[in-house]
Amino acid sequence: MNAQERFHAVMHYMPRDRSPIMDFGFWDETLTIWQAQGYPKGADPDIFFGMDPQWIVAPINVHLCPAFPHVVMEERGDQEVVRDHEGVTKLQGKFLGSIPRHLDHTLKDRESWEREFRPRLEGGVPARYPADWPALVEKYRCRDYPLGVNAGSLYGWLRNWMGLEALSVLVYDDFRLFREMVRTVAQCVIDTLRPVLEAGVRFDYALLWEDMCYRVGPLLSPRLFEEVLVPNYRRITDLLGDHGVDIVVVDCDGDITRLAPLWLEAGVNTMFPIEVGAWGGDPCAFRERHGPSMRLIGGVGKQVLAGPQEAIAREVERLAPLVEEGGYIPTPDHRVPPDVPLANYLCYLREARRVWGKDLPNLRPMGQPGRPSPHATARYAWHLGE
Repeated sequence: MNAQERFHAVMHYMPRDRSPIMDFGFWDETLTIWQAQGYPKGADPDIFFGMDPQWIVAPINVHLCPAFPHVVMEERGDQEVVRDHEGVTKLQGKFLGSIPRHLDHTLKDRESWEREFRPRLEGGVPARYPADWPALVEKYRCRDYPLGVNAGSLYGWLRNWMGLEALSVLVYDDFRLFREMVRTVAQCVIDTLRPVLEAGVRFDYALLWEDMCYRVGPLLSPRLFEEVLVPNYRRITDLLGDHGVDIVVVDCDGDITRLAPLWLEAGVNTMFPIEVGAWGGDPCAFRERHGPSMRLIGGVGKQVLAGPQEAIAREVERLAPLVEEGGYIPTPDHRVPPDVPLANYLCYLREARRVWGKDLPNLRPMGQPGRPSPHATARYAWHLGE
């Protein structure tokens, strides 16, 4: 069974040889710090850790096009002020920076929306597709790995572009503009994806990026979510479904409990990364509550990976029945931070390969540095439109 067949079987509750062995990725600083603990400098993490092919997404740009130029505006020692590709001015650390602090936003009101953003959201223009797209189509038709397509973001990008406070106020001060922005982004995604889907490539899944929840719930009320976002998600998922893409993944951090059933209603049927957090997100609880119609990816607490290795082994065993049931691929619930020792991560992988991977000979070997794969630097960049 190859990686594509295995992914399809797991997500459709079909017989399979084992679970995919995947991750969410790592903080850049994690791999640097791990070099002192035995991780080879310059190694491809997918090869070194023996991962199955994962998060390979067709390079179709549904984001701002063209992007804003990235500019370093000010150096402040171990920090810098930049204007990024989304037109956001922010203060960020150069190492172990975590979440940057937004200082200013190009998107402020209808005037800046019409001038700077709406023209960048024309879907289907040639710049949104790679120059070698016809060759990629032929390559993708003969693949043996799961392939995804970027389905955009209806709230997360707006929050980035405008800032959380300004967007929250806009919902009440100019609801018409908020609704227009959501619909415009959805239309850009639809117009860009339609010719891609009609090109004959059968995608295994589509990816949305939202990050619209935090530790006590959603940043937008479920009522407004249902009124504005659900119909526009449905426009996208209907298009995908018409072309055989029936696994639609949403990446949203925080406590998604109140939004998960609404995403399911909108045709978004796979929750990721199921952050554990202080609120205790748990893939087993989601399956019990929503049944097999809701697929799941993630749910392995990164805090567990930083703790005793005995606890790591217990967590792997705890999730084993859900893995066997199907519709679930376990991964760490966010990028692995540098407070997780390399020895602990290797312990986690050994247990995962033994329990979820059944120690089968078709598991990829661990410990081989390898050369970086073509998609390694772009992996998990779908939310940036890269």
